Amino acid sequence: MTTGVPVLLSSSSVFPEPTAAAFQMAASLGYDGLEVMVWTDAVSQDFGALRGLAEHYGLPVRSVHAPCLLVTQRVWSADPWERLRRSAELATALAAPTVVVHPPFTWQREYARTFEAGLRRLRSRYPSVSFAIENMYPVRMAGREFVPYAPGWDPTRAGYDAYTLDLSHCAAARGDSLAMAAAMGDKLAHVHLGDGTGEGRDEHLVPGRGSQPCVELLSSLAGRGFTGSVAVEVATRGAKSRDVREADLAEALAFARRYLKAPTGANV
Repeated sequence: MTTGVPVLLSSSSVFPEPTAAAFQMAASLGYDGLEVMVWTDAVSQDFGALRGLAEHYGLPVRSVHAPCLLVTQRVWSADPWERLRRSAELATALAAPTVVVHPPFTWQREYARTFEAGLRRLRSRYPSVSFAIENMYPVRMAGREFVPYAPGWDPTRAGYDAYTLDLSHCAAARGDSLAMAAAMGDKLAHVHLGDGTGEGRDEHLVPGRGSQPCVELLSSLAGRGFTGSVAVEVATRGAKSRDVREADLAEALAFARRYLKAPTGANV
């Protein structure tokens, strides 16, 4: 049964299978729609292909994840503003209200310097799209810690008009998703549902398999006045078969539906 908050399947959750497989699995498992991760798969970059899949499976694309990863720095263009523009154009064409955006990398100095002003220009040009900046995490290697994002991994410290809350990233930052949601306040526009153990790396576990307060976070969304979507973003690349992958995605969907419709009054 669908709750008032749509539960989406992120196409990244079926990696290494392609974008088209995400639509097929989302439809068979009963998801409410898709979040498309724009990456090197040509289908993820193509409005016509995505529209065809959405129509074939009867599932809308409700969010577009801009190509902000290290491995997608050449998708569409080497210019990060062009990548955001095309993400917004794709979202507008698909009637998806949200574009998920990572903070700039520290070495993208000009992009970082003009990030807020550039976002304002994009919002003016694409008024139907919310550019939801995602919380990230420090990177820990060989006993050392560094932050590869500017001005930092926590976007609430800079302040933006909309945010994506990623629970796995909260775990990697050794933080608490309820505290991050409170910091985001009424600008929380989108949620990436996953989990983590707090070991300092981005795990994207099925919710309930880590230490994040996933139950409390989902149950609190109604009290927060949340009107966005929850996208299941879990790592299944280690699944030994399609059946195992689908079982994990079905478990994540059931978890989301169970706690989205079970408010606890929590609004930390």
